[in-house]
Amino acid sequence: MNKLVAIIGMSGSGKSIATDYLESQGWTKLYFGGITYKLMAEAGIERTPDGKSEKEFREKLRQDHGPECYAKFLEPDIKEALKVGNVVLDGLYSWYEYKYLIERFPELKLVCIVVDKELRYTRVGNRVDRPFAREDIIYRDISEIENLAKGGPIAYSDYFLFNNGSVDDYYKRLKEILEDIDKHEGEK
Repeated sequence: MNKLVAIIGMSGSGKSIATDYLESQGWTKLYFGGITYKLMAEAGIERTPDGKSEKEFREKLRQDHGPECYAKFLEPDIKEALKVGNVVLDGLYSWYEYKYLIERFPELKLVCIVVDKELRYTRVGNRVDRPFAREDIIYRDISEIENLAKGGPIAYSDYFLFNNGSVDDYYKRLKEILEDIDKHEGEK
């Protein structure tokens, strides 16, 4: 049976490192945010450099289609991708999305990337792609926790990968997690 893993965590924790690695290993990566971009393009709405248009569009989608709408939109793609191989989900944010998916895909495993808050804030502020000022990332953290129920999937994760150290340590732990998923899959 093919595997389904969602890489989760707060902004700047290092989720893309894991999803990019899995994709390089032949996994199909499905990106929740891609739904926003696709539907915005279809509606003729331009993306703004500050991300405000995307934020407003995401909020409107959730208001119109329910807080689990991103999971609903991705469900057919997940089903198709699982027919041919392993799938990694990038961008599962909310408890509502998780609850929707786990009912339909009981094999789903949550892998949470965790990093000390101050280190994460420093990394987010220094990154080349989409850096955030400290105040902005704090605001985003609080908004995601309060408005998206982001804490639920994080607290309920099957695995935790601590990203305070080196990239080598990160990959070593990620490989341990994948081996454990394989081992438990073999026991079923």
